[in-house]
Amino acid sequence: MKRKSLQGNACPVARTLDLIGDWWSLLIIRDALDGIRRFNDFQKSLDIAKNMLSARLKGLVEQGILQTAPAADGGAYKEYVLTDRGKALQTVIVALSQWGGEFMYGPGEPGSVMVDARYRQPIRKLELQSADGRTLGPADVATRLGVEH
Repeated sequence: MKRKSLQGNACPVARTLDLIGDWWSLLIIRDALDGIRRFNDFQKSLDIAKNMLSARLKGLVEQGILQTAPAADGGAYKEYVLTDRGKALQTVIVALSQWGGEFMYGPGEPGSVMVDARYRQPIRKLELQSADGRTLGPADVATRLGVEH
């Protein structure tokens, strides 16, 4: 079954999911944020079929999330490096991780947690804030059509 494109949708959530909405793409981005750069390392980390990984990496490069670069060690392999557009997805990955850590584990069940790389302390929970600094909940957020990019 062919997937419907959401590329022209007025909703930025729909457009973003059209670009990175499958779990493999998000996990590749997560691993790239963790420093993984080589095809074989992505494959080992994700336990994903080579053809599936190849297709996802190609798509992420085409969409400007990753770019290819010569191997840092001068080897013959190419590496996949996050672009600024890709690095900007870190907040999305952290939000998913924090939500999953809160709601997807039973009491005492071990799981990973994202930490500050320097001090090794958990990252403070992300919150939505208004322009004037108020913390916003679901009832405090609305969607409107506009051109504010």
